[in-house]
Amino acid sequence: MILLAVLFLCFISSYSASVKGHTTGLSLNNDRLYKLTYSTEVFLDGGKGKLQDVVGYRVSSNVDVVLLWRNPDGDDDQLIQITVTDVKVENVNQQRGEKSIFKGKNPPKIIGKANLEALQRPVLLHLIRGKIKEFYSYPNEPVAIVNLKRGLASLFQMQLTSGKTDEEDVSGNCKVTYQAHQDKVIKIKALDSCKIERSGFTTQNQVLGVSSKATSVTTYKIEDSFVVAVLAEEIHAFGMNFLQTITGTIVSKQKLELRTTEAGPRLKPGKQVAAVIKAVDSKYTAIPIVGQVFQNECKRCPSLSEHWQSIRKHLEPDNLSNAEAVRNFLAFVQHLRTAKREDILQILKTEKKEVLPQLVDAVTSAQTPASLEAILDFLDFKSDSSIVLQERFLYACGFASHPDEELLRTLISKFKSSFASNDIRETVMIIIGALVKKLCQNEGCKLKAVVEAKKLILGGLEKPEKKEDTMMYLLALKNALLPEGIPLLLKYAEAGEGPISHLATTTLQRYDVPFITDEVKKTLNRIYHQNRKVHEKTVRTTAATVILKNNPSYMEVKNILLSIGELPKEMNKYMLSIIQDILRFEMPASKMVRRVLKEMGTHNYDRFSKSGSSSAYTGYIERSPRAASTYSLDILYSGSGILRRSNLNIFQYIGKSDLHSSQVVLEAQGLEGLIAATPDEGEENLDSFAGMSAILFDVQLRPVTFFNGYSDLMSKMLSASSDPVSVVKGLILLVDHSQELQLQSGLKANIEVQGGLAIDISGAMEFSLWYRESKTRVKNRVAVVITGDITVDSSFVKAGLETRAESEAGLEFISTVQFSQYPFLVCMQMDRAEAPFRQYETKYERLSTGRGYVSRKRKESLLAGCEFPLHQENSEMCKMVFPLQPEDSSSGGWF
Repeated sequence: MILLAVLFLCFISSYSASVKGHTTGLSLNNDRLYKLTYSTEVFLDGGKGKLQDVVGYRVSSNVDVVLLWRNPDGDDDQLIQITVTDVKVENVNQQRGEKSIFKGKNPPKIIGKANLEALQRPVLLHLIRGKIKEFYSYPNEPVAIVNLKRGLASLFQMQLTSGKTDEEDVSGNCKVTYQAHQDKVIKIKALDSCKIERSGFTTQNQVLGVSSKATSVTTYKIEDSFVVAVLAEEIHAFGMNFLQTITGTIVSKQKLELRTTEAGPRLKPGKQVAAVIKAVDSKYTAIPIVGQVFQNECKRCPSLSEHWQSIRKHLEPDNLSNAEAVRNFLAFVQHLRTAKREDILQILKTEKKEVLPQLVDAVTSAQTPASLEAILDFLDFKSDSSIVLQERFLYACGFASHPDEELLRTLISKFKSSFASNDIRETVMIIIGALVKKLCQNEGCKLKAVVEAKKLILGGLEKPEKKEDTMMYLLALKNALLPEGIPLLLKYAEAGEGPISHLATTTLQRYDVPFITDEVKKTLNRIYHQNRKVHEKTVRTTAATVILKNNPSYMEVKNILLSIGELPKEMNKYMLSIIQDILRFEMPASKMVRRVLKEMGTHNYDRFSKSGSSSAYTGYIERSPRAASTYSLDILYSGSGILRRSNLNIFQYIGKSDLHSSQVVLEAQGLEGLIAATPDEGEENLDSFAGMSAILFDVQLRPVTFFNGYSDLMSKMLSASSDPVSVVKGLILLVDHSQELQLQSGLKANIEVQGGLAIDISGAMEFSLWYRESKTRVKNRVAVVITGDITVDSSFVKAGLETRAESEAGLEFISTVQFSQYPFLVCMQMDRAEAPFRQYETKYERLSTGRGYVSRKRKESLLAGCEFPLHQENSEMCKMVFPLQPEDSSSGGWF
């Protein structure tokens, strides 16, 4: 015990500094050699916290530390030498036994002879008042190996007093907090404050995003006023916001303990540290203490062409409904991100027609300069032979997870050139609007390309060169949601023609509550109450909906309620359904509505007994304390029983964030003449028209027209089949999160989360004069795959955790109307077919030489089919059913 006490006292001016002494950080004694033990370990876990389930590794060694030089003018200016010896590598999970990848291998075999030699070469550390001034190492050493020595050297930086400061170490320049106690000093590093250059990106929408939490605590143990050990722990945890099965944790630990001290070399003389270093070894070079980036070259990876050939069969059109197609799509996107332009272009040029659209989806989703150059070289917007490919490229741009200014600049340039198809020209402008919103969300509103795009959109609405371009610019604004565009929207909403006015009001519907001011609602009230001109029902009902969803005043609610009973029949029923839906679903306006309904003048039987078939209903698809998924369906009919508009929306909510997952709107007008019916007020001169519009993941797509004009209607009625029209079809990169972490141990970690889906949204409208019946059908089919991948790499050994969840699902809505009598009969159905849900977990450890350990788990379940209520007469929660076959899960009824 006496000997041990003497050793501690001898050591620890070194690793030490008395808390009561004159030094401010660690201070070593002269002429002593300090022998320590050091270990750094890392393990990965899926969040269960069971040590037997983790993968990882431990690197341990002995460490010799000597004081080479102390500034004669100040004890707090020191140069120390750190030498690593007797390196060992082993599993962090000791239960691995015979399956250990390190069994039977010595350190030179595991680490590599050259790497081991580099690791054991000494480094020099210049400390001033306990802080790292310079870090010296030999030139041309492997970056990954030097990073490990940086991680060790960073432990020598500390202070003995409480307080907050900025420190630069292997993690970068970070804000740290010291807490000094009698027997220890605790250093807490704010990892989210660390300034270090690392690649990475994430999806801006929080619903589709990834949440992460990182902590770093280092404890300097003190005995008898001396530091005797250093314990550091760093934890990084992540999870997908909307799918909590995709999670992972990285735990990195370091431990440095004094073993013994003995006589060491004498101090080097001199007043200048540079001269001392040169005397020690002139080869020493000052390098940053901050960890540096390194990439391991894949030795057995297939080329881009080989990879494509191995997966292309899964991306053929007939296979896109399978999760395997999405899985291969995601893997190929990752490969494309490391590919050269020439290699990408070669595959595009040699691929067959049926698979090209899926290849275009993947290349565009890669979002690299090389992939953008390749796809632009391949596509010819002046040719009408590749319209489908051009559209797939543009939609993939609209869904881009992290678009940059160059992509927007490219589309602006394309818009100013000529096109073979006006539909593609319109789509370019619509997608420009989507990119403007995403760049502004990422603090890019002042970028030159964004400013130019704003001028294009707003200028096009202020002074459109062609009248038919107005719809295009409104759709672009519906994506961009520019606050400065609201005055223009109000002008078009109130004074525009039917379709223009309706589009302007639906665009206002997408703005957040703070932008729908009292001035905006004044205009919307004039539209709804027709104070200045007669408006179509679709415009008036949308105006009322915007008012009711944006903090309506007492008088606004009262006037809307008083109008019920004075409106056209089906509009009466529709507005009544809207009010009832607000009350039943407890929407924000429900309190004000209840307050108004206390008045007998507004709440009476006459007003609330209006008949009709129009309806509005909102319900839950899924609901939990932290998240919810809702659907809403509102249907407005004309007085003659013909569909005027159906609007199906799906929203996802997490906390205060929301995502407009999808919207499918079917519209029809001017069809009363076919059945010799009288049009409603304000709709006497409407042209025959039917079409469909869609929003997908917050991106407004270009609307699809079924027919436009009486002659077009008749020709299509005579030749039409019941085949649905596709609104959007393709592969979408939905979730995209990439994060490179510099662990304070010197190891490199990567977190990759990707989510993709193959989607097909189609719609059809059938109209039979013989049976006096109309039918609308909207069908959504998706295959979705979400993957999470964590790796920790030392260059000679790598540990990884891969998680994956996948499913194939479908949602179908059918509305049938028989208008041979009034009130006409309506049948509405919305069904979710049963869907498999599969989860996979793969953990592995792998040496750079190829030897590895892999553990795989799989879990599979079946999500039952579900029948959703669509009207208030049947407002029970979704009823779960277990059909024998997916097609047996449909339901519906006449009412």
